[in-house]
Amino acid sequence: MTIGGEHPARGLRARVRTEMVEEIKATARRHLAAEGANLSLRAVARDLGMVSSAVYRYFPSRDALLTALVADAHDALGQAVERAEAAVPRRDLRGRWLASCHAVRAWALDHPAEYALIYGSPVPGYAAPVDMVGPAGRIPAVLASILRDAVAAGVVRTAGERLPKTLRADLRRMGADPRFADLPEPVLARGMTGWIQLLGAVSFEVFGRLEALIEDAGAFFDQQLRTMAAQLGL
Repeated sequence: MTIGGEHPARGLRARVRTEMVEEIKATARRHLAAEGANLSLRAVARDLGMVSSAVYRYFPSRDALLTALVADAHDALGQAVERAEAAVPRRDLRGRWLASCHAVRAWALDHPAEYALIYGSPVPGYAAPVDMVGPAGRIPAVLASILRDAVAAGVVRTAGERLPKTLRADLRRMGADPRFADLPEPVLARGMTGWIQLLGAVSFEVFGRLEALIEDAGAFFDQQLRTMAAQLGL
């Protein structure tokens, strides 16, 4: 007997597997928060009351589990930024930029271990697969859409702006990506600068580099955003 074209036993096994995968990832995230990215499948299995060989049925290696956590973190952060940016009227270009940046900071402060996993020091011996480009590119795609609209509205101008020849070649390669299509090279360069400055500002706060220097980190972040927006031409 089938229900909705699916054999009941297979459907149940699929649901149980999905739940087990999520439980393993949730346990691994707790290890990230407590111990950093030096994950041990054996330790994760122990917390779940499983033998390590059972965990390998779901994640064949530590790197496979790390990849799943990295993808989830990029997607969760990307969704948070997309929601915040979409809530701002389309004509408010500066407001869209500020909302996107604030969403990055808010998510990072709420999920410092996951932020560290994707934007902190590389995990020794781990290399993210090539197909991670999609999840990792969600925020740059949002920021690029804001700049694209700013160019179309005549808000951002590039007349007379010159770039080094070698940089132009790099920007042309980046411009071949559909996410950055139709962005003039000087605007794309500014966008990259803004993206790097944003991550730097957030990382300094998340990793405690502002302690004993800045009491009101939120006010300082706002000031940095205003500077970034001005540099972008917003």
